[in-house]
Amino acid sequence: MYESRLWTMRQYAGFTSAKASNERFHYLLKNGVMGLSIAFDLPTQIGYDSDHPMSKGEVGRVGVPITTLKNMETLLNKIPLDTVSTSMTINATAA
Repeated sequence: MYESRLWTMRQYAGFTSAKASNERFHYLLKNGVMGLSIAFDLPTQIGYDSDHPMSKGEVGRVGVPITTLKNMETLLNKIPLDTVSTSMTINATAA
């Protein structure tokens, strides 16, 4: 596969909101990154909503908080997903 094209280089990134993360993703893509590796905050990683009591103090701290479909739509707004690959590293989420 990689004999005919370069490896996909991804920057691991996720800011305090879906909007801020989307802006960063556009910057990265404009500057040569060919794929995105999305960093989620801890509550998202373990399946808590941002307003859950166990999320207090952790929302947006180490990555982007995603609680709703709207958050994900904002996160990936105007990202050409037909040509940009994504990696969503996330730990043991709730089922």
